[in-house]
Amino acid sequence: MKNILLSISIALSLTFSYYYITDTRAGIHQWVVVPSLRWFYNDAEDAHEAGTRALKVLHSFGIHPRERGRPDKAGDLQIKVFGHNLSNPIGTSAGIDKHADVPSPLLALGPSIVEIGGATPYPQEGNPKPRVFRLPSQNALINRYGLNSEGADFVAMRLRQRLREFAYTEGFGIDNTAEQQVLNGEAGVPPGSLVEGKLLAVQIAKNKFTLDDDIDAVKADYVYCVDQLAKYADIIVVNVSSPNTPGLRGLQKVEPLTNILRGVVLAAKATDRKTKPAVMVKVSPDEDTDKQVSGVCEAVWESGVDGVIVGNTTKRRPDPLPPGYKLSNKEAAVLLEQGGYSGPQLFERTLSLVKRYRRLLDKGPLNQAGNVSGADEALDPVSGPKPADDAEASLLRKIEDRVRQGADRKTSLQTTSGAQQDETSMAQPLIRLPEYSSLVSSSPNSESNITPLSASHHLNGPSAQPEDEQTLGKKPATSKVIFATGGITNGAQALEVLKAGASVAMIYTALVYGGVGTISRIKAEMRDEMKQKKA
Repeated sequence: MKNILLSISIALSLTFSYYYITDTRAGIHQWVVVPSLRWFYNDAEDAHEAGTRALKVLHSFGIHPRERGRPDKAGDLQIKVFGHNLSNPIGTSAGIDKHADVPSPLLALGPSIVEIGGATPYPQEGNPKPRVFRLPSQNALINRYGLNSEGADFVAMRLRQRLREFAYTEGFGIDNTAEQQVLNGEAGVPPGSLVEGKLLAVQIAKNKFTLDDDIDAVKADYVYCVDQLAKYADIIVVNVSSPNTPGLRGLQKVEPLTNILRGVVLAAKATDRKTKPAVMVKVSPDEDTDKQVSGVCEAVWESGVDGVIVGNTTKRRPDPLPPGYKLSNKEAAVLLEQGGYSGPQLFERTLSLVKRYRRLLDKGPLNQAGNVSGADEALDPVSGPKPADDAEASLLRKIEDRVRQGADRKTSLQTTSGAQQDETSMAQPLIRLPEYSSLVSSSPNSESNITPLSASHHLNGPSAQPEDEQTLGKKPATSKVIFATGGITNGAQALEVLKAGASVAMIYTALVYGGVGTISRIKAEMRDEMKQKKA
């Protein structure tokens, strides 16, 4: 009898331990695992790699952390992005999984979007180590990775292997035919994430040795990455904003950016599967003058990309939080390290940039007469930092003048030719927050009197007519999608960027410091905030 009771006790203890440890809500992940990694690994990059290896091994045995209880089942955080109904508006930024080692374990933590990369055409080592530094008192990081990558071919090989394993598990087989069936949507899940209600974004970048002033060579770098990776992605993210690759941010100027993005869009539309990946461009928080912001928006409209990811690490060094806090001598020295800063202090700048991009993108492209197409009324821009040279005319102000002069030439936003989606695809997210107003109106035929936070639209399929670089960006205007990243650490902040016009709030540093339960915590805080607003 004692042996039986002992066996039962051991079985119950093991079962409880399994469910506790593999639940993202367990406090052990934040208060034990994260501090232990920092204690064992003095180098932040080594700690990150150890965490990645652990997730990969645990997932292979089916004992990885995951979001339990299906909190998204209620649909209260549901959004629609690029024609996909997503379970929630939270994503993880690139850098957490640079080489496509753990996309599936990351998706299991609860986000609706996981961004991997960035991947470059050829493998490159990045900058010398050490290149990642912690500021624990600020929950912040400084990194100068320099886009270390195992190369687009290697990343594509990993993603292809993941897809084939999924095809085999689902009964399609493991050959080329099975792969193509899953890519064409016959499994009933997005071909990138392979999970219903979730998407996989793949970030791409140019090689460090590709000359910045040779735009054709730069474009060829990005197009090569698209050719290798687009089949296995739901979203392609064009990185022109890393602060650790010399000359990369210079590509955000209108002419080179438009040229590069056109090439990427054309390559994405040629992807060998029924549905095509959306294309987004990731922009820097430091290029924030009126001329720079409006220039990016002009390139977005001219090239035909689907949206913008607002934010990346910054070269600036913000003041410590809380105001007046004095850093230790060790952290003060870390603050002098070269690289991109990421941490809670970036939130206000991210929020401001989302408002500015949302307002300007919603005005639509300039038409041939020099007016803003699709603008029903002149809207004052959300002002940002003034340019250093006031004599430099701001394209944003020029656009404003043109809108006022041509306000009588109102042009309604139309969907692109070949649209196969119903009208409800325009109204997104579907998060119900009566107190929050939307910058983009919902469908006029909607029966609900609740205004959604924002709206987006994507024609995720082949065009009705062939396209080339001359026809891109010339179609009727459709709403562009915004993802926000930079300084988002809690549910209230996530709701703020959604209210400002973003469709998805992405996290990076918060996950590094908060552990695998961070996404579950943020979503729970969002729900609590929404309940308080309704009360």
